[in-house]
Amino acid sequence: MAVPARRTSKAKKNRRRTHFKLEVPGMNACPNCGELKKSHHVCASCGFYDGKEVSSKEA
Repeated sequence: MAVPARRTSKAKKNRRRTHFKLEVPGMNACPNCGELKKSHHVCASCGFYDGKEVSSKEA
């Protein structure tokens, strides 16, 4: 079985992991109320999607 001859250094390990990170979901402004919402999702503050009221949000 293959075994590494040397231990992988912290610098080498960290350079390899530069692309391994969390991504922020794509957020857009709601055209109805202006709040930030996820793309292709119902707005959590006003309940509109694609210009139509989908869920009534009562405060």
